[in-house]
Parts: sequence; C-alpha cells; structure tokens
Amino acid sequence: MTDSTAGAPTRLAVVVAGVRLASPLVLASGVLGTSASSMDLVARHGLGAVTTKSFSLDERSGHKGPTLVAFDHGFLNAVGLSNPGWEAATAEIRAFKARSDTKVIASIFGRTAEEYGRIAEHAASAAPDLIEVNVSCPNVASELGTPFEADAAVLGRITGDVKRAAGAIPVSIKLSSNFGVIGRMARVCEDHGADAITAINTVGPGMIIDVNARRPVLSNGAGGVSGPAILPIAVRSVYEVARAVKLPIIGTGGVASAEDALQLVLAGATAVGIGTALYEGLEVVDRVNRGLESYLAREGLDSLDAIRGAAHA
Repeated sequence: MTDSTAGAPTRLAVVVAGVRLASPLVLASGVLGTSASSMDLVARHGLGAVTTKSFSLDERSGHKGPTLVAFDHGFLNAVGLSNPGWEAATAEIRAFKARSDTKVIASIFGRTAEEYGRIAEHAASAAPDLIEVNVSCPNVASELGTPFEADAAVLGRITGDVKRAAGAIPVSIKLSSNFGVIGRMARVCEDHGADAITAINTVGPGMIIDVNARRPVLSNGAGGVSGPAILPIAVRSVYEVARAVKLPIIGTGGVASAEDALQLVLAGATAVGIGTALYEGLEVVDRVNRGLESYLAREGLDSLDAIRGAAHA
C-alpha cells in the first residue's frame, strides 16, 4: 500500500466531516474515477481524496457518442451517467483501498428517489471514507426530468435515507447552481443530517453547434458545462452555501490553478475538487499543491483554516 500524499506539506492538510485529507485537492467525480488503477494513477500526484464516477444500482450504458466536446473555456459533456453498477464499482473501491492510503469518496445516484437508500447501503459495504450523493443530474428515470435537488421535500428525504443507510460514513450532498437557491437547498440537506456539501455540479445544460454540419455536436444535443468558464459560478455558489450552513464544503468547478483553489477557500470551501483541468495533464495537481504551499508560506500562515471564508468578513 502506498500513501500518494506522503510528501505533501502538513500545512495543506484539511478535515472534511471528520476525515483528514493530506491535501485539500479532491478528484472530482466523472474524471478518472472509473477504476482502481485510474484513481491510483491520479492520486499519486498528490490528491487528498479521489471520488469515483457516480454509480447506480444497475449498469447504465449512457448516451451514444460523441458525448464530450471541448470549447475555448472548457468542455460540454453528456455521458449519460454511464457506469457498471454497484457491484463492479464497489469492487474497484475495495481494490483502490488495498493499494493506496489516499481517501476515497463513493459517488452515488438513483434512478428514483427511492433508490438512494439502497445504493447508499451497497456503497457503504465497501467502506469508503465518504459517500457523495449526486442529486443534481437530471432525473434519469425520465432521462430529461427535473433533478431531485430541485424539490426540497424530495431532497430532504433522499438525504435522510442515505444517512441512515451510510451508518458511520459521512455523507456529502452534491448540489448544482442551476436553480438559484443553492443556499436554501444546502440548509435542507443540513437539516436532514448531511455532513458536508459538494458544490457544484456541471452548469447548464449548454449546446455547441457545428456550423458546417448545422447540427449540435453532442449526440444528446445539450450537455453539462465544466472547466474554467464555470469558476465564477462555483465561487459564488460556495459563498452562498457557506453563508447558509455550517457544514464543510467541497468546492468544485473550473479549478486549474492555486489561485482558483484559493478563491473557493476564501468563499468558504474546506476542500477543492479538480476535474476538467486533468485533461491537460495530471501534473496540474502537484502544481496547485505547490502554489497553495507557496501562498501559505508567503502569507506566514500555518494552514488554509486561517483564510477559509475570509471573503465573508
């Protein structure tokens, strides 16, 4: 077993819902989180935790290609929550835990609100360090339905069900910025027992049209927007969540540099997700860690705790 963050400065360590991460950087769900080997590969670059690709009770093939397209300031994706189902996903979690000391977060979703408790129970059987609950993708029971997070009553029920099924494993609810009420929805999660909030999921949906073919590029037509374009939205969302609840926040969206990560910390994030930037090379993780360490040293600070939420002052 290896500790991929063994060389990380101790001043970068953070604690999310009682779980100590050697670095505040967390692999965001959906990028390199499909197998033990891919998670281990990116973890070795200095991540504090890795998040699996979201998985469900049953295998899903997702949408037909093309499902991913780059544009000047990020990506659009419409993968369609493809995953191998809980049995294969939890096997990968166990395999990853056998080879790495880096913390692992199991990302789950359900086709219906009623499925969340069941899939959380299966996820908990693999003993991940946290469970992340994806309620901010469209309701895949109807494919283009309203995400579960849009309904406070449903969101509260899902949060409670997952908490009961997860037992002692902390639960983070992943919210989006798409409904303009992220702070209020974060309070619903807190009131129903959530241990943390992950903010945000992809934004949109957006669309890119091929001007020559005169058709949308993605086979699904529209897709979630990620990458640098959504950083200001993520910062604002984390800021609102931090004002609304006392829970730790995993701030995610558009991070590609130490300055990006610091903006989320100043807005109130405890940890920082990194995803799309990894398409440019895994060395971005070490670069951001080094940038954070340089900032703390320059400012004479012992940890990121000293500036967390400072933008609210």
